Amino acid sequence: MRLAHLIAALALALPLAWGPATASAVEAGKDYAVLVPAQPSDYRGKVEVIEFFAYTCPHCFDLEPDLEAWARKLPANVVFKRQPVIFSDSWEPMARAYFALEALGAVDKLHADVFNAIHVEDKQLMEPETFFDWGAQHGLDRAKLKAAYNAFSTAAKIARAKQLQRTYKISGVPALAVNGKYLTSASMTGSNANTLKVASELIHMESRRK
Repeated sequence: MRLAHLIAALALALPLAWGPATASAVEAGKDYAVLVPAQPSDYRGKVEVIEFFAYTCPHCFDLEPDLEAWARKLPANVVFKRQPVIFSDSWEPMARAYFALEALGAVDKLHADVFNAIHVEDKQLMEPETFFDWGAQHGLDRAKLKAAYNAFSTAAKIARAKQLQRTYKISGVPALAVNGKYLTSASMTGSNANTLKVASELIHMESRRK
């Protein structure tokens, strides 16, 4: 019985021993920024992760494969979202392209292909008609894609995107926001790999709180 009690005590103590070490693995102001004020999440009881990105950004292109693999392994209590940014009028066409694909349920299928078309194949998808033609070549209904691109709902999402990048204080991409409280990026962590590690630690911190 004494051995059983010892094992039980160790089982309870180990999580407490590991907790502070895990939390101290990342440092506020160095590895991530604390958002003030914190932003509300759309998912009560979940940890929300938002990637702020732009299709034309080469750093976003470099991050995408690792980010996609990382996102597939996130715990069930984590909701991962993508959010295009619009720093100037020239950035708006590809944000519209993303929202058009989203409206047609084609983001999961074509997200990586859009990056490749721009950064590998040198396609000028910033031109709407070129984007519509490209979408049709990848199995989408061209008329529906064009309608989604120009829809009022897409215009509303464009306005919302501009608001979000202001409230989240986004000055560069890619950047990852965790639960409306923290923001991290390679400019802070030094590399894409470190950014994903920091994001994982922040997710762990928020999961423990919930």
